Amino acid sequence: MGGEWPAVRVEDIAEKIAMGPFGSNIKVETFVATGVPVISGAHLRSVRLEDGDFNFVTAAHAERMKNSNVFRGDVIFTHAGNIGQAAYIPPNSQYERYVISQRQFYLRCDLRKADPAFVSYFFHSPEGQHKLLANASQTGVPSIARPSSYLKTIELSLPPLSEQRAIAHVLGTLDDKIELNRRRNQTLEAMARALFRDWFVDFGPVRAKMEGREPYLPADLWQLFPDRLDDKGRPEGWEMVPASELIEFNPTEPLRKGTPAPYLDMVSLPTSGSWPEPPVIRDFGSGMRFRNGDTLLARITPCLENGKAAFVKCLPDDTVGWGSTEYIVMRPKVPVPAGYAYLLARDNTFREHAIRSMTGTSGRQRARGDSVAAFKLASPPDENVWHAFAKQVMPLFESIKSNAMASETLAQLRDTLLPKLISGELRIAEAERFLARAEALDCTKITAT
Repeated sequence: MGGEWPAVRVEDIAEKIAMGPFGSNIKVETFVATGVPVISGAHLRSVRLEDGDFNFVTAAHAERMKNSNVFRGDVIFTHAGNIGQAAYIPPNSQYERYVISQRQFYLRCDLRKADPAFVSYFFHSPEGQHKLLANASQTGVPSIARPSSYLKTIELSLPPLSEQRAIAHVLGTLDDKIELNRRRNQTLEAMARALFRDWFVDFGPVRAKMEGREPYLPADLWQLFPDRLDDKGRPEGWEMVPASELIEFNPTEPLRKGTPAPYLDMVSLPTSGSWPEPPVIRDFGSGMRFRNGDTLLARITPCLENGKAAFVKCLPDDTVGWGSTEYIVMRPKVPVPAGYAYLLARDNTFREHAIRSMTGTSGRQRARGDSVAAFKLASPPDENVWHAFAKQVMPLFESIKSNAMASETLAQLRDTLLPKLISGELRIAEAERFLARAEALDCTKITAT
C-alpha cells in the first residue's frame, strides 16, 4: 500500500525541468500558418494535452527556443495565470514536437523511474494540487514563485514503475471513455449545425430543386420546401423576420432572492459544444434566470468572441436556474424547437452580428440585447417545417445529453478513484472491479466507496 512506497522528490525522477521562452520570443508577429505548434492554457485543461487549434512558429524559430521545445511524454505546467494546470503529451499526440508558452514550464521524466501519465495524475489529485499551489501568490496575476526550482522540491510517494503504469491505465481508461463521448458529441453537434445551416441559411433543398438535383431528404421533408428562391434570394413564401419574432430574449422567470437554485457561472459555459459544467446550488442573488431548453449566450468581451454559449438541458425538471448577469437568455417561441436558438447562437454570421453590436469601454464591452434580437432570420410560413426540423435535431441533442451525463458519472468515478490510487489506499484489482461494474451498468449510479 501507499505507506510502503518510497517518498521521492520530483528532482529525483526528472531528466530535465525547464521554463518557457521569454515573452518577446513568442508574439503574434512570430506566428505562421503551419510549423511547430505553440501550447496554450486551453490545451492543458485535463491530464493529457488536448490537441486542437494551435498557433504555429517556424521550425527555425522553434530551434532558437530549443530549451522550450517539448515532446511526447513531457509534463507541462502553468506557472502564471491559470495556475494548477498539469498535462502530459501522450504517445498518440497530434504532433511530435511542440513549443511551450512563456507562462509554462515542463518536466521530462526519467522513464526508468517514473511514468509521465502517473505523474500527471498525481498533480491532478488533491495532494498534488495542494503541493503544486503551496508556493503560489494570488496577488495580481496568480503565479507560482520560482516554479522550476520549487517543482524539484515537491515530494510524492512513488510505487514501482509497473504499478505506476497500472494506475495510469485504470484512470486513463475512464478518461478514454470521457474523450470518446466528447468526440461523439462533437459529431452529433456538427450534424445538427449542418442541418440548421442547410435548411435556414443556405436554403440547400430549394437550391437543389432549382438546379434539378436529386432529392437528398426523404420525400415528406423534400416537399416542405419551395421550388425556387424569390428575387431577394430567400425561399418563395418565406419571410425575413427579426429574431425576436421566433425567439424570446431574456424571458422573465420567478425566483425569490435567497432561494437555493442551480447556478451556472461564466466559467461553466463551454467555448465549443452545448453542454456546460455541472451546476452548483447557490442562493439566488442577482443574475439571469433560465430553464431547460433555453440557450445561454455570453454577451461580454472576451467571452462572446471566445464562443461561450450553452444549451441548457442539465437542470432538474421544472426548475429555474440562474447565472451571470452577462448572459443573454434565448428561448424559442412555439413552434420553433428549443435547439434552434442554440444552433443560431453557434452560427458565425449571428455571432459576428452580436460582436459588432458591442458597446462600452475597452475590456468591458457588451453585446446589445436589442441589436441581437433584431438579427434577421428566414421564417417558413408552414409550421410543419419547424416540426420536421425538431424531429431531425432534437434526438441529436438528447444523445448529446446522454453522453454528457455518462461522462459526468465517469469523471466522478475517476475523481473518486484518483486520490485512493495515488495514495495506495485502493489496490489496482479493486479499482478494476469498479471499472467492470461501471461497464456493466453503462456508467450509471456507481460510486467508489
